[in-house]
Amino acid sequence: MRMRRILGLALAAATLAGVSAVGAVSAGAASSPNISRDDCTAAGGQIVSRPYAGYVCALPDGTTQTIT
Repeated sequence: MRMRRILGLALAAATLAGVSAVGAVSAGAASSPNISRDDCTAAGGQIVSRPYAGYVCALPDGTTQTIT
């Protein structure tokens, strides 16, 4: 019984650590949506000028990212 409890706690801790790592990576990706001109063209995107807003990269999947 004690061994099951220890294994259960270890599994729960490992699962929580995995979810935390995924959340940190997702947050890092969401917090810096900028892309360079070279990366934009390498990804197959087009550089588009927006009035009073600068340039954005229009990617083939329909998303846009700010050009750094």
